[in-house]
Amino acid sequence: MISIRNIVKQYASQRALDDVSMEIEKGTVFGLLGPNGAGKTSLIRIINQITAPDSGEILFNGEKLTQKHIERIGYLPEERGLYKKMKIGEQILYLARLKGLDKQEAMRRIKYWFVKMEMESWWDKKVEDLSKGMQQKVQFVATVLHEPELLILDEPFTGFDPVNAEIIKNEILELNKKGATIIFSTHRMESVEELCDSIALLNLSHKILNGKVKDIRNTYRNGTYLLEYEGDHRAFNGSAPFTLLSETHHDGSHQVKIKIEGDKKVNDILQYLLPLVAINKVEEIVPTMNEIFIQTVSKSN
Repeated sequence: MISIRNIVKQYASQRALDDVSMEIEKGTVFGLLGPNGAGKTSLIRIINQITAPDSGEILFNGEKLTQKHIERIGYLPEERGLYKKMKIGEQILYLARLKGLDKQEAMRRIKYWFVKMEMESWWDKKVEDLSKGMQQKVQFVATVLHEPELLILDEPFTGFDPVNAEIIKNEILELNKKGATIIFSTHRMESVEELCDSIALLNLSHKILNGKVKDIRNTYRNGTYLLEYEGDHRAFNGSAPFTLLSETHHDGSHQVKIKIEGDKKVNDILQYLLPLVAINKVEEIVPTMNEIFIQTVSKSN
């Protein structure tokens, strides 16, 4: 759906994006990640036609991105943009009309979402009278009301308690299931593993990692395993064909973390251990997206 090609953006002496390219497939949830100042917001603003790149181009379904595509995009910014003294119902209706909905259709959709998000009594409330989490609900509804093909969600869970964060997460998945393509920017790596099909990681204006989440995690596998066993812990010392990283012993339960060396496989390790101890559990420890994020950004720096 979105082709980002060789984007460069400069602000005075600060280069925000330096020859950044990526492809966002239709119908996927795409994580746009990076530490503060990496260039994420600059790229999001360019996709939303708020600012223009100095060079490079963005294609929307094969067409050069222009203002005509904005009605097909829903944008939830990290810095929320609601009018604090305006009544919520009037405000959402106003924003829906800006996105091209006629009044009758806008009212139908507003009623649907107000019931769905338990907001029926909020119509005459002002934004400033709501908690931060309640304001977030209003902003989310305003973002999705016109049923955009592309949703750009910048830190969508900010201000939510765990219950409402779960509600919003499920709504995001449901919108994706119905066909929406979603660009999802967050610092919560657990959300990336739950929601995202693919990611791009930016740092210091450059793209430093890009691909499907599953493939990236497999690339960072390093032969580390957790074993739970019964028997003599000395089996994990001496000439064992692995490196012992840590071990714990509690109430008769023994666990070790090991790293397999060279071209050895887990079956080789079990063949060595089974004559010595009883293995109850073997679990590969694949690096989390949070660990990959920290490792890749640190190496880039």
